[in-house]
Amino acid sequence: MDRPGDRVATEEYAKSIAGSKKIRWDIERDVLRGRDFDFSKKFLPDGISKIDRLEFLTTEEKLFLSQVQGRTYANMFGFVERFIVAKILELTRDHWLGDQVALEALVRFVDEELKHQELFRRIEEMMARGMPPGYGFAWDPNQVAAAVLEKSTWAVMALIYEIELFTQEHYQQSIEPDPNLSELYKDIFLYHWKEEAHHAFLDALEWPRQDQKITSAQRDKAVGELIGLVGEVDGILRKQVQSDVRYFQGNSGRPFSGKETDRIEEVVLSAYRWQYIFSGVEHPRFQELFRRLTTETQRELVGRALAPLAGPG
Repeated sequence: MDRPGDRVATEEYAKSIAGSKKIRWDIERDVLRGRDFDFSKKFLPDGISKIDRLEFLTTEEKLFLSQVQGRTYANMFGFVERFIVAKILELTRDHWLGDQVALEALVRFVDEELKHQELFRRIEEMMARGMPPGYGFAWDPNQVAAAVLEKSTWAVMALIYEIELFTQEHYQQSIEPDPNLSELYKDIFLYHWKEEAHHAFLDALEWPRQDQKITSAQRDKAVGELIGLVGEVDGILRKQVQSDVRYFQGNSGRPFSGKETDRIEEVVLSAYRWQYIFSGVEHPRFQELFRRLTTETQRELVGRALAPLAGPG
């Protein structure tokens, strides 16, 4: 006999299925529609790129740096969705011979994330045709995904949840309100946001479900793994900043002083850390669920680990 809690959970998964059906979109028909990027406009708004802090850059340089950051922003999503797909596909096993509504919801989740990966591969090719040669994004998504998936499911689900929350935060707070962005770039993240919104809804069901399976000692270990994952993300960001700034400066047509270079790297690193770490972990929905699943001591450990990353920018 089903327990009341089981029926409530099934109803929540059913809501996700209904949302998935309602907002289903196609890459070519709905997003690209035969268009290309408008390289006379910014890709990322200043609220995400933090480029407005670089007062010594010209208008044209700020435009180009927003496009460099925007290219990395898109590549990062295609990159992280590799391990998201693998982990959510793994979670479907729990529902194979059980709640078929939950199973369908997660299978739809996986299908949509695979579509997102294809979308981001397509737009990288389009950006490459319209931007100078020499851009680098050297990360192998399979290698990184394999390293992430070595960690506990609890830690990986925490990381996935914060990622899928910040995609909504960025679109709603910065991308959607800005009328001066490339229309195609803006639409890509409109459609991405539509599906990520209900993915985060499912994360908020699956992460607590995984939490119920583990002991206090295992949760302590998982919190440590989450801290390690954040550190690994930061290592990727620091190296990508160096690559992006070199590419930007190499195609700007003028030399920069050492002080200016340091400042550009400082601002871009601050922007990337906010984009991929802080805008997720500081999101109210993440904080609410994180507080529910952790102890004060565990939260203090995470806070101390994050503090050095919140430096000047």
